[in-house]
Amino acid sequence: MNVSGALLILHGKQALNDEVRAAVNAWRELGRNLAVRVTWEPGDTRRIVQQALDEGYRTLVAGGGDGTLREVAQALLESGIDASLAVMPLGTANDFAHAAGISLEPLEALALLERVPTPVDVGEMNGEPFVNMTTGGFGSKVTANTSEELKKVLGGSAYLLTGLTRFNEISSAWGRFTGPDFTWEGDFLAMGVGNGRQSGGGQVLCPQAMMDDGLLDLCIIPAPADTVGTLGTLLSGGLLGIESVSVNARLPWLEIEAPEEIDINLDGEPAAAKHMRFSVRSKALRLHLPESSPLLSDSSIQ
Repeated sequence: MNVSGALLILHGKQALNDEVRAAVNAWRELGRNLAVRVTWEPGDTRRIVQQALDEGYRTLVAGGGDGTLREVAQALLESGIDASLAVMPLGTANDFAHAAGISLEPLEALALLERVPTPVDVGEMNGEPFVNMTTGGFGSKVTANTSEELKKVLGGSAYLLTGLTRFNEISSAWGRFTGPDFTWEGDFLAMGVGNGRQSGGGQVLCPQAMMDDGLLDLCIIPAPADTVGTLGTLLSGGLLGIESVSVNARLPWLEIEAPEEIDINLDGEPAAAKHMRFSVRSKALRLHLPESSPLLSDSSIQ
């Protein structure tokens, strides 16, 4: 039987966050029921999601960064139960929240629970879901190697600083990209496959991406003669510079083949692969999003 209210799945690093505690208390004082569960170690998110669903909760809140959002969404999708999901952005960069127009203030984020959830697409890479974006190449290596201490001090700027200090490690990758009426092959510095628009602390790789169009947005940054300059533009979020050198497409599916493993970042989860197949699970997830969210087409806005 369904229970009233929502359940917040809070990343363990945020357990002592006073703003979150104040927001939860304020939400409860408004007469809303909100339970809280805190993760501690790998596997907790999936277990907590399943327990919540078994207890009858049909509204969940992912409290953390993009990685936390992906973990909660993945567990929800695996359950096959039709529950909705809200986001309380508490990560370093909060790329998805920025692109979706979700407030970084915990109480304002909780207020989205009053919005009717909207069905949105979920991307998949080799069967693994992602809500926001999958990136590959040097930028993904930077994201994976940025220290937690630096992120605490500098926030999203930590990714840029890490990239600047690792220019001596710059190397391109070779790949063949194939999709409906689209082929491209060659050396590239970075690539993004977006359900959302930005990743890696503000790198807007897919500025036109929508979460309800059944398509993934592809951005490839070919390896140029001025590698350092182009990567500097990428890491600093220089959108106009990126658009001037990038290869772009919008596709329902995409395959990437490479002779060597490519560093991948799947909504914050590092990986590596030689073969990748991307596809879309159309409107597979119900999200509580702002009325004017840039990631929704006009027809989806309630």
